Amino acid sequence: MNYIDLLRKTSNRFNSIVSLGLDPVIDDIPINSGTIKDRILSFYESILNRIIQQKIYPAAVKPNFAFYSQYGIEGIEALVLIIRLFKSEGFPVILDVKRGDIGKTSKAYSKEAFEFLKADAVTLSPFMGFDSISPFIDNYPNKGYYILNKTSNKSSREIQDILINGSPFYTYISKKIIDWHTPGIGAVVGGTNINELKNIANIFFNSKKNIPLLIPGIGSQGGSVEDVVNILKKFKDLHIHRINSSSSINYAYKKHENLHFSNAAVKELKILNNKIDSALDKK
Repeated sequence: MNYIDLLRKTSNRFNSIVSLGLDPVIDDIPINSGTIKDRILSFYESILNRIIQQKIYPAAVKPNFAFYSQYGIEGIEALVLIIRLFKSEGFPVILDVKRGDIGKTSKAYSKEAFEFLKADAVTLSPFMGFDSISPFIDNYPNKGYYILNKTSNKSSREIQDILINGSPFYTYISKKIIDWHTPGIGAVVGGTNINELKNIANIFFNSKKNIPLLIPGIGSQGGSVEDVVNILKKFKDLHIHRINSSSSINYAYKKHENLHFSNAAVKELKILNNKIDSALDKK
């Protein structure tokens, strides 16, 4: 099964287009006993168990590598086990690593992501050109590769909005993603600036290519679910796109103080799924 088919299948199975970020911050994990590895693993295992029990699902999960590697070997060990747990329940795993290097190094990074960590997709930087991305595609043709296109951080405009022949650099990257297209190539496009997302979506729509979007910036970063969904509606194959939310779900217990952290997380996941469904239902 190629990655596009996996996205369609899991969206239909879980009735969702949400990507749940899994970004551990040990000071925010309300489990005080055990090693760092144990605390991270217990935190996400509890949330996963509640997801399964309540039948309220995301359509993918997105662990950010740095949030685990900051804790050394214990963090990496936790990441391996968490990926295994979520994959065992059928959730695609998007490994947020933002790799991109010379060919031999990228080949090693691709092996790390797809063979050691068993991810289904990765995030990649286009800065060094196609030969920094091609080892992922050539060696693992059925995986997913989300190219950084227009990111959600505020200072992205310092580089990504620079004009090239009168158009922002991010539109040039969009066109390169189309040029590089192969099944599995997608784009990371932040949901914090709706006009930029709309511009990029139009470029991809007009290309007639199936380019899955990974859209961060929803939730604590302030992106509007309804605005994002209104843009995605123009795509017939809505099931291949993912709207990501991380900390606002992970640490929802801070908002819902009367709930166990796992119940609070699933409550926020349900709210996000419902907001997307509601936006889709509106004409």
